[in-house]
Formats: sequence, structure tokens, C-alpha cells
Amino acid sequence: MSPSAAIAAILAALLIGAMSPGPSFVIVARHSIGLSRRDGLATAAAMGLGGVFFSGIALVGLYTLLATVGWLYMGLKIAGGLYLIYLASKIWRGASAPLALESKQAANAGNVRKSFWVGLSTQLSNPKTAVAFGSIFAALLPQHPPLWCYFALPPLVFAVEAGWYTVVALCFSSKRPRELYLRAKTWIDRVAASAIAALGLRLIFTAHRTGI
Repeated sequence: MSPSAAIAAILAALLIGAMSPGPSFVIVARHSIGLSRRDGLATAAAMGLGGVFFSGIALVGLYTLLATVGWLYMGLKIAGGLYLIYLASKIWRGASAPLALESKQAANAGNVRKSFWVGLSTQLSNPKTAVAFGSIFAALLPQHPPLWCYFALPPLVFAVEAGWYTVVALCFSSKRPRELYLRAKTWIDRVAASAIAALGLRLIFTAHRTGI
């Protein structure tokens, strides 16, 4: 397989992975529908940046390290699971609170930055994402790729990750989904919190399986 074909295959595999429902999807959708389109787009950009981070560590061989040092992978899974449970508890506690529609000044200031950092921390907290990137890169990237691959892959990964979640943000921030959310905010937030908590618990309960 040529380097160009390998990169195309890697990007296709990453896109399929991004489209699979998970905590990143839940957070982007919730910020888009419950806060604003700007918050959703900021969260989507954070997911793209997280993808760049994971592509970088995959290129330098973190997958091999995790495969060799089982306790490190186990520790990352437990830490990631605990963070997701913490995030779920915050969403659950705020589920019954009425949504305060933000002003333009608020959207331009703290809330968008907060949405970005929540998105980035959610993306980085899942060690399975690191393993997915590592395994895809290990399986598809040539053993000795040309130098240009190291410079081309990170921005292309950002385009795939941020591009997909931008589509999610634009879809969920449109008028109809937002109206539905406002009518059923408590239940929607609790379903989202339950899904994120379940993913966190799954990470913790499977942490003893350190094989990658």
C-alpha cells in the first residue's frame, strides 16, 4: 500500500470511529442543542484538537508502550472512567435547572471557552480513543513512512474529527431540535448523563483487561 493510500485508509477508519456514538458525540450534541451553535462548534473544534493529539502520540509509538506496559493502560482507563462519571454527575445535577439562554456577550466570553475545554477533556479522557488511533496507525501506516506523512496526518485528522462533529453541531443546533430539548431538558440531560456514566463505568470495570 502506498503512503497516500495508507493515509486515505487511516482517515476513513477514523471517520467511521468518530461516527460511532460515544461520550464525544453526546457532549457535542448536548452543547449544540442545550447551549448554542457557537458552543457546539467550539466543542467540535476541541474534538479535532484531541484527534491531533492522539494522532501525534500514535505516530511516536504510544500504542506500543500501552501494549507493553499493562498497568499504564489500566491506570488510564480508570482515570478516564472516573472523569466521565464526574462529568455525568454534573450533567445529572443540572438536569432539572431551567436553561438560561445566554446573551451574545456571554456566548463570546466564558461559555464558549468552557464548552471547548469540556470537549477537549472529554476527548482526551478516553484511553480507548488513544488505543483506537494507535491500532489504526499501526495496522495501516507503512513501517517507515516518508517524512511528509508526519506533517500531513495531524491536520488531516483534525479536518476529519472536527469536520464530523461540526456536522453534528450544525444539525443539533437548528431550531427544531432546540425546541424539543427545551421541552424535555430534564429527561434528555439525564439520558445523556446516564450514557456517559455507563461508558465511564465500562472503562473502570474492564480496566483489569490490560491486553490491547
